[in-house]
Parts: sequence; C-alpha cells; structure tokens
Amino acid sequence: MTARTARRTRSTSESTVEVELDLDGTGRSSIDTSVPFFDHMLTAFAKHSLTDLTVKATGDTHIDAHHTVEDVSIVLGQAIREALGDKAGISRYGDALVPLDEALAQAVVDISGRPFLVHEGEPAGFEFHLIGGHFTGSLVRHVFEAITFNAGLTVHVRVVGGRDPHHIAEAEFKAFARAFRQAKTLDPLVDGIPSTKGAL
Repeated sequence: MTARTARRTRSTSESTVEVELDLDGTGRSSIDTSVPFFDHMLTAFAKHSLTDLTVKATGDTHIDAHHTVEDVSIVLGQAIREALGDKAGISRYGDALVPLDEALAQAVVDISGRPFLVHEGEPAGFEFHLIGGHFTGSLVRHVFEAITFNAGLTVHVRVVGGRDPHHIAEAEFKAFARAFRQAKTLDPLVDGIPSTKGAL
C-alpha cells in the first residue's frame, strides 16, 4: 500500500508553518502553533481521526491569533489533500455525533473533491467569545472553511446544543475528526475510486 503521508510548508510575512501527517497513523501528535487553545483542538483532531500529525508554526500572534490559525488550517488542508492521493479504496463518507458534557455537535464529511462547508447552530455571541484568552469563537468556522477548501472536502458541521464555548468548539472539532476518520478509511470492499464519475 502506498503511504498516505504529506509534508507541507508555508511562509509569509505573517506566519511560518510546517505540517507533517500520516493518514494511517494512530493519533500521535506534536503540536505547537503558539495559540494554546488551537493546539488543544489540533491534538484532539489527530487523536480522534487516527491521524499522526506534527505542526510547528510561528506568527504575528502579538497582533492577533487569526493569521497563524488561518495559515495552519490552509496548510493542514493542503497536506490532507496530498496524502489522500487519488482516493482509491476510501470509504469516502463519514458521519459523527459527539457530545462534550452539555454540548453536542454533528459532522458529516464527504471526500468529494468539491469544497463546500455548511456550518450552523453555534449560539448567538459565540463568535465573539475569547476561548483561553487567545482563540476567538469565530475562528472555529474559519478553520473548517480553510481545511475544507484546501483539502477538497464537503463538510457539514452542526451544533445541536451547548452552553460553554470551550465545550462547543471541542465537540465540533471532535465530531469533524471522527467523521473524517470514517471517510478516509480504506474499505476492502471498495474497488477503485468510490464515484460513478471515476474521479474525486
């Protein structure tokens, strides 16, 4: 089997990012983005998607976490797309409903080659909340937008309920991770590309 791995870098005046991943890993991770809550979310993504993930990033976080979080998400999406290769033999679809105490989130992933994100259900005001003092709630959607567009995924994320912003965000990331884990899995019953078009 061809290794489903990738290493991608990106350097701008706002950030420097290095990402390495193995889609057939065990969930091991080494994450240092200089944004602590984002490190926590990426660690959860690696663990629950069974993706080995290394991320090293520095950026102008003295201004805002936005640039670094966005650029890491762009590079992560690019690495996912590269590691997926021609997508032969994958399950393609994944669906997960994940609770975290009072919060509940659902994610559905289609490794479609067509970037599209539907993201809904976060409570009013969530986008303005500073989680961990660095990570604005609005960045959750922005992370999914960047990953979705750069990885070529169709993703639906829905917050079913929740009160605590930390719990809501973490439930979203874990739901996405679990759905992606299903979608990227190699299915021995799948012959070739799982599309009637013959390409994804």
